[in-house]
Amino acid sequence: MGSKLASKKSNGGRLGKIDAPLGEKLQAVKWGEYRLGDLFDIKNTLSFNSDRLVDGTEYDYITRTSLNQGILQTTGFVNSENINPAGTWSLGLLQMDFFYRNKPWYAGQFVRMVVPKIDIPPKAILFFQTLLNRQKPILLQVLVRHVDETFRNTNVFLPQTANNEIDFDFMESFIRELEEERVRELQSYLAVTGLSDYTLTKVEQDALVGFDALEWQEFRYDKIFNHIEQGRRLKKDDQMAGEIPFVMSGVTNTGVVNYISNPVASFPANSLTVDIFGNTFYRSFAYGLGDDTGAYWNDEKEYSKEQMLFFATSVGKSLSGKYSYGHKLRSSQSLGFKMRLPTRDGAPDYEAMQNFISAVQKLVIKDVVKYADRKIAATKSVVWSSIEQI
Repeated sequence: MGSKLASKKSNGGRLGKIDAPLGEKLQAVKWGEYRLGDLFDIKNTLSFNSDRLVDGTEYDYITRTSLNQGILQTTGFVNSENINPAGTWSLGLLQMDFFYRNKPWYAGQFVRMVVPKIDIPPKAILFFQTLLNRQKPILLQVLVRHVDETFRNTNVFLPQTANNEIDFDFMESFIRELEEERVRELQSYLAVTGLSDYTLTKVEQDALVGFDALEWQEFRYDKIFNHIEQGRRLKKDDQMAGEIPFVMSGVTNTGVVNYISNPVASFPANSLTVDIFGNTFYRSFAYGLGDDTGAYWNDEKEYSKEQMLFFATSVGKSLSGKYSYGHKLRSSQSLGFKMRLPTRDGAPDYEAMQNFISAVQKLVIKDVVKYADRKIAATKSVVWSSIEQI
């Protein structure tokens, strides 16, 4: 399986108390140190251009971007030589994000394939997904030609059994409890916000039906936002733990890399962030910002959350594919950039944006609510089955 280099001393039982908070379980488990090259192989992929893609849904075509988990589009069979197997991870060499691939896939340029050398149980895959993406800051600091070597020689820590084997049982148990906790939180959130109601109103139905008939016009960014400001540099070593979300470039966790207490400039809720690659996110909370990302907001107009979400999509679309490490975006350059918005009488049609996004949210929430209901029902079934056996 590969060499185990060292082990941290255990500060408690392997699982800890069954009712202990998840954080305490992580503190209590025994940890061992492993070299990534002993756990995974990292390989080049045989790439081809997207103009060779054919219609189909059997395979994903993966590019170096992190948008849509790296999926440019789905495709049918192209050829057997270029197919990468399921049960592997893709690594896009632009933002160094790892994505697990549960079906065979094709790749564009600058994509690596990460292949497990160990048998990973299905539930533990999410544990390794997080583990791999925690290496992103390390890989971003090296040249692309050194990524493979750096990856293989990076050491990570994994839970261990008393026999110094990788503790997959702990990983599966931890992920299962984490899922159950998040589903409970999701159910509470949906109830408090009223999002559990996913029935479309007549106005929302009309917004969907009439979307293709809308008139569109281009608007400068600085006509929509009266504040467009760049963040400030704050090195990782200087970041102090706290409760302020700190945003930098990238799509993992929507760019939130840490929670800090440093006295950084605070940017307001109900704003957008746009990073050096053009990745755009809506922020419903106040936050700090690194120098590789800009903030966009308007303190003279009371845009709704739905309208801001529409702006975020339009801005992101206007910037898509135009920026990279060799050509970075700075917010000061974007004042005169233009986004397309629906119009009425020559002005942005805010009502149309509001109703359309409200409808889309309900369509998305419908699947989320049904998912939460299924998960909660399954959890209750397991609990009652256990009780009946007592």
